[in-house]
Amino acid sequence: MLVDDVAGLRRVLHGNRVIAVVGLSPSWNRPSHFAAKYMLEHGYTVIPVNPSVPEILGQKSYPDLASIPVQVDMVDVFRKPEDALPIAHEAVRIGARCLWLQLGVINREAAAVAAAAGLDVVMDRCVKIEYARLFGGLNYAGVNTRVISAKRPPCPPLPA
Repeated sequence: MLVDDVAGLRRVLHGNRVIAVVGLSPSWNRPSHFAAKYMLEHGYTVIPVNPSVPEILGQKSYPDLASIPVQVDMVDVFRKPEDALPIAHEAVRIGARCLWLQLGVINREAAAVAAAAGLDVVMDRCVKIEYARLFGGLNYAGVNTRVISAKRPPCPPLPA
């Protein structure tokens, strides 16, 4: 099922605590790296899936989803959209409960495969941004702290 509403996103983020990040980069300045680091810092288990490095963020890296020895709840995809379909098939095979396609990763066929197998599907959204938006993490940057507001203060009275 395609999840695109606040209640659904909250449910997915609350109920899927083990995240396999396909395409997790060891480079600190890549979006996959800081998203995974953020999720680790917020209590999630993050499992890197990258065949070119043995470890990322202090976590053992695996060459593919099938090599992961624990149950994976969510498969978070940081790959090109055309790479998403085989990853969706692999997510179904390992018994994941959610396929999360990151910002810019739009593949309707991959989404359909995962949804047909009963997985929740989130597409074209960032797990870090959604977590921060829905669970209050954006207040670190001044949002939601009453410091920044869209409301304008009332105008002072004109001098007489």
